[in-house]
Amino acid sequence: MRSLVLLLASLTLSGCMTVSDMAEGTRYQMSDAGLLDHSDTRRTASIRVQPDSFIFIAQGAFVPPGSAYPRPNVVAEEAFNGFVEYFPMVRRARQPEGLEQAMAEARAAGAHYLLYCRFAKADDRIGNADEWADQEALDRVGLDSGVIQIMLIETSTQYLIDTARIRSRGGLLTFHDNKPQDLIARPLAQYARGLLGMSDQ
Repeated sequence: MRSLVLLLASLTLSGCMTVSDMAEGTRYQMSDAGLLDHSDTRRTASIRVQPDSFIFIAQGAFVPPGSAYPRPNVVAEEAFNGFVEYFPMVRRARQPEGLEQAMAEARAAGAHYLLYCRFAKADDRIGNADEWADQEALDRVGLDSGVIQIMLIETSTQYLIDTARIRSRGGLLTFHDNKPQDLIARPLAQYARGLLGMSDQ
């Protein structure tokens, strides 16, 4: 009798979920288990910004340690692609810049906020036959990973409003031909949604 009640309750609750909710839940569980790409974002503040805020995006010229060399300005490009969907007034620097130069450019453009980011760490593992032919090291086969650091600075006061650290890693089903920079688009879009107070889904 007890198992019948549990079965009926689970069937009733499953009828409350939409197909997209179930798909997102499945994607989350598979990424958490390591089958799909996974990211973890740690923010120091839970502030929200207005949707009509003008955000200038720049990337530092810092090259992450290790053998991986992500293309210059890739974090700013992916952040721009993620932010432009949620913030109508977004611009980005054309090339990596120092913090003072990025702040001056953001102020000259009339931006309310400067989103300054950098690749802090990138580990490009062997993920295809070409990379294997180059390295031929069994310990280098595996999942790519990376860490991005973000600062959100108010341009009028130069006050640091928020900082975030995004740690990402590839999944077993998606590691073929992946690079660390291929893992950052989704978490950067999630960060943009978080600044508006929207959920991660």
